[in-house]
Amino acid sequence: MGIISWIIVGLIAGALGKMILPGDDPGGFIVTILIGMAGALVGGLLVGLLGGTGVTGFNLWSILVATVGAIVLLAVYRLWRAP
Repeated sequence: MGIISWIIVGLIAGALGKMILPGDDPGGFIVTILIGMAGALVGGLLVGLLGGTGVTGFNLWSILVATVGAIVLLAVYRLWRAP
């Protein structure tokens, strides 16, 4: 997958992750993209461990996998930062 595809999938996944888990997280647009891109890696790893195909390109399945990964990352971050 090209860098532009990673950025677009990351943006969509990060935005969807923030919509599903709203809250006051530090960072703005760039952090949302980075969370989405890292979420694609985490989601791809999790789906791969379960025997499925991870992020395969710019398609609906990849966005879904990346969004699940972004949600996992946001949840772990919030647990780690909880007072």
